[in-house]
Amino acid sequence: MPRPREFEPDAVLNVAMLRFWERGYRAVSVEDLVKATGVKPGSLYSAFPGGKRALFLKSLERYSRLVVPEKLGELEAPGASVAEIRGYFDGLVRDLLSPEGRQGCLLVNTAIEHAAEDDEAAAVVRGHLARLERCMTHALENAVRRGQVRTSLDCAGSARLLVATCQGLMVVGKADPDEKLLRAIVDNAFLALA
Repeated sequence: MPRPREFEPDAVLNVAMLRFWERGYRAVSVEDLVKATGVKPGSLYSAFPGGKRALFLKSLERYSRLVVPEKLGELEAPGASVAEIRGYFDGLVRDLLSPEGRQGCLLVNTAIEHAAEDDEAAAVVRGHLARLERCMTHALENAVRRGQVRTSLDCAGSARLLVATCQGLMVVGKADPDEKLLRAIVDNAFLALA
């Protein structure tokens, strides 16, 4: 008869997600995960078949489910418009100016470090980018209807540009968290909407 689990898989997954977010996929070893979670390797592999990679992919899914909605905030609301897009960007800048915020976004970090060699990780990143693009497109369509931006605005194309800008902003902010620079990037992105 198998012994009952002595740990909560969600708690382990949360610790693993934080480790991968802080250090990246390559820098986190199974030994690090064992130490951080307090779960023996055999139990870890039993709960997460596929080892470190499986735990990483589950961590990405958890991040997408729990952290991303918090970061998107009102941008996902049906009535979102320019103010919510700006609020999202302002939140990114605020995050990047804090020590914990400089660790960036787990999905952006994954795109840079790991997505080129792991199709499943890349698929999760693509899903996140598509979600962000849908939110931005919808908000821009609302803005056009409300007369907040020019009526000739290509909403889908502008949304793609804003998504690329926010991804680049997070990369720049990790290397150079200068508020004036980050705000200038955001301001210039919004000039294209006028």
